Amino acid sequence: MGMFGKYTIGCLMVASLAGQATAFSMKPQQKVASSTQLNVIGNQAESFGPATAIRNLKANLPQIEWLAEGHGSPDNKVNMPGYVQEVLSQPSAPRRESENEDRTHRIRSRFQEASADAAALKGMCVGEKDEQAWWRQAMDIPAGGRAVTKEEPLRVLVAGGGLAGLVTAAACHAKGMKVAIFEQASSYAPYGGPIQIQSNALRAIQRISPKCYEELVQAGTVTADRVSGLKIGYRKGNKLAGLYDAGDWLVRFDTIGPALEAGLPATVVVDRPVIQQIMVKHGLPEGTVRIKSRIQSYEDLGDGRGIVATLEDGTKAYADVLVGADGIWSQIRKLLHGLGEGAGGFAASGAAGGAIDDAEARKLARDTVEIAAQADRRFSGFTCYAALAPHRASNIEDVSYQILLGEKKYFVSTDGGGERQQWFALIREPAGGVDPVPTPEDPTPKLTRLRKEFAAIGSGGDADENEWDPFALELINASSEEDIKRRDLYDGAPLLATTDVQRLLSPWAKGPVALCGDAAHPMMPNLGQGGCQATEDSYRLGEELATVSHTKNVPGALGQYSRIRVIRTAIIQGFAQLGSDLLVDFDLMMTIPLLGPFFLRMTQLSMPWILRFLYTSEF
Repeated sequence: MGMFGKYTIGCLMVASLAGQATAFSMKPQQKVASSTQLNVIGNQAESFGPATAIRNLKANLPQIEWLAEGHGSPDNKVNMPGYVQEVLSQPSAPRRESENEDRTHRIRSRFQEASADAAALKGMCVGEKDEQAWWRQAMDIPAGGRAVTKEEPLRVLVAGGGLAGLVTAAACHAKGMKVAIFEQASSYAPYGGPIQIQSNALRAIQRISPKCYEELVQAGTVTADRVSGLKIGYRKGNKLAGLYDAGDWLVRFDTIGPALEAGLPATVVVDRPVIQQIMVKHGLPEGTVRIKSRIQSYEDLGDGRGIVATLEDGTKAYADVLVGADGIWSQIRKLLHGLGEGAGGFAASGAAGGAIDDAEARKLARDTVEIAAQADRRFSGFTCYAALAPHRASNIEDVSYQILLGEKKYFVSTDGGGERQQWFALIREPAGGVDPVPTPEDPTPKLTRLRKEFAAIGSGGDADENEWDPFALELINASSEEDIKRRDLYDGAPLLATTDVQRLLSPWAKGPVALCGDAAHPMMPNLGQGGCQATEDSYRLGEELATVSHTKNVPGALGQYSRIRVIRTAIIQGFAQLGSDLLVDFDLMMTIPLLGPFFLRMTQLSMPWILRFLYTSEF
């Protein structure tokens, strides 16, 4: 079977699976505005159908107290089970370097250095470099296009200077193309904490730029040298389904085993400014990134003659290819697919989001509801609080990543390197919500709410009287009000939700324009694969464009790129979406005899297979 046949069958399979998953885990969201040309209506994740029916049935049944008496198994309190120890003891597995003062100083100092470089616009397109930039010069290209040569290589514009944009530009530069990045933010500020660069993404970067790979590994903190998994947030279960105390493990796994099987490097976590610094310094020519530069519109000149992009200030940029790596509210995607006028919003990305204060964030939360309706994005049903706590976690030597599960909410934490913990509190509620403005009576409204939501053992519990494992408050209390950021989580449909034949044949590309990263496939953060899939996109995009010997062949190369990538990303998008919707019903499974233990066992057994699918060197 040819590539196109496999692609068509894959699309049908993804559409079928995603449709079935959506039918059980979501309900239609009320429309905020009319549907757009993609004919997609957003969905809000909520417990309904089987989950709601079981919860209602449980609430109406007589409660037999003695079934819930007792304590959880001691085995579920052990951080490092034997099967994980066995994998980590392999000669090829990374050796854990315990937290120490020298390493903490090195990682935090590198973060500060990189942040200072970004603030000083080091290596950016400013002054004379900007005035003499290659993209300012229009080329006289005849109808039918021109040959691509070493002397006159392919010219590529990238919208967006986050991870997707930087790696895309590096991949194209590595193949001899001219590249330029236009980032809309007024400052290259850090936002959202460090990024997990998982094994598959590291391999893509290694192929693009061995030097960038070496620098990232050296600057990063290995997280694959400890256990990861799911815990129950508060006491749950019964004698028939299993008893679990607050903080007991439900599922434990390692990430290094599947990586070693595939011959891939171990996952590392690296600060965003450090990633930016490394890619700008080692992956790109100096003067590639231009900030305060939002591409507002573009014109496809057609017939192999390239594109003309117009910035917000009226500046023109000329090239053969335009790549939209400008985030979930992509302006390029809006133009490419003819979306509603408000679809291209301000992206709180790794490059842009650091410039947003709380007042701007409150306005953005309300505006985003309208933007999402125009952009055909799905509200996940969750608002997310996040921070990077300058704190040495109590379980840091054994645990790198864990999720505390509960009804309506869950708490995620991961090692951020340098004795810091990155945490996320995901709470199920309608979109557009904001926290109160600080007052003398309550100067820290975000902390006040979170302390109630994750009230620890002995406090009386949260609104549902559930008393949470104290680890959540350990990290929340180690964070300042100013460092906690809040945003609603949106993603996209994990399938080709369109009847447009052109989009079915070339999902993320049209003519000389293509999308990558969150602009193409935004996903929930549960698998930590958003940036990783963007990195894979970048590698594949560079590979396909490297085959172009004549500009008339650019649309074909971009179409091939999107056909290769869409199936894999749609599957991962669906896994992340379904996983997020199921996590908040995980606590319900703990109370169902036979089904609960079976569900846990299947989750434990499935994790290595999911990781094997993620950790591949072929993308």
